[in-house]
Amino acid sequence: MKKNIVKLAGVLGSFLSAGTAIAAQPEPWQMTFQPAASGIMEQIVWFEHYTLWFIIPITIFVMILLAWVMFRYRASANPVPSKTSHNTAVEIVWTVGPVVILLFLAIPSFQLLTAQYSPEDPKLTIKATGYQWYWGYEYQANEAPLSFDSLILKDADRATAGKADIKAYPRLLAVDNEMVVPVNTTVRILATGADVIHAFAMPAFGVKIDAVPGRLNETWFKADKEGLYYGQCSEICGKDHAFMPIAIRVVSEQQYNAWYAAAGSDLPGAYKTLAASIDDGKNINVAGN
Repeated sequence: MKKNIVKLAGVLGSFLSAGTAIAAQPEPWQMTFQPAASGIMEQIVWFEHYTLWFIIPITIFVMILLAWVMFRYRASANPVPSKTSHNTAVEIVWTVGPVVILLFLAIPSFQLLTAQYSPEDPKLTIKATGYQWYWGYEYQANEAPLSFDSLILKDADRATAGKADIKAYPRLLAVDNEMVVPVNTTVRILATGADVIHAFAMPAFGVKIDAVPGRLNETWFKADKEGLYYGQCSEICGKDHAFMPIAIRVVSEQQYNAWYAAAGSDLPGAYKTLAASIDDGKNINVAGN
């Protein structure tokens, strides 16, 4: 029911905002992950909920045990302390119990790690280079390679870029040039740093990998929902570390092909055409829902 209400709100919002998709982004006082937009992130969310079934009971049990020990064995109630040095039953329980719990945690954890490092054959490879303090993207295609920089969007440039909507293009998260990828496509990311260590992170996709100078680290994602998603550099990299956002726009394959064909010769024009095709209402989506 809640999911249906969110979808309905997104559809109504799309009509009221002339087709602007609501972006997946951090929210004030957010205590949970951003909504999952990939299969891997869905598994991560499931694993988080799964571990809580162990963490919460253990925490409550330990708190109750400590309170009971402090009350039952306080000095006023036990002027003569116990001389017990060991208890075989207790030692067996506190050894076997944690081992069993760790097994229940380790098995799905290893399964998740295996899935994270076992991508399908990538259809698209993008090199993401971290600079102080912006990102550079290189689309590695044999026929028509494409490269551009992605910098944080300044307030003075919003109108020119057609990104005046603060809700869809939030302050400190919006960029001038988003990474554009097709939906339901395996994308390989090759991350590196040009100066210091950065980190490429996209919470909605379950992606986070260090970008180290002199090294290429590889990760991947397969976004299954169209929309605009935000992440940030997640490795302290200097004074403007907090002003180094990551924006990925997931579109249909047709929209992606049209954008890519035009971006090589006219990058700003390609983004405007892409935005216009989205605002037509043909591919409106609430990112992450």
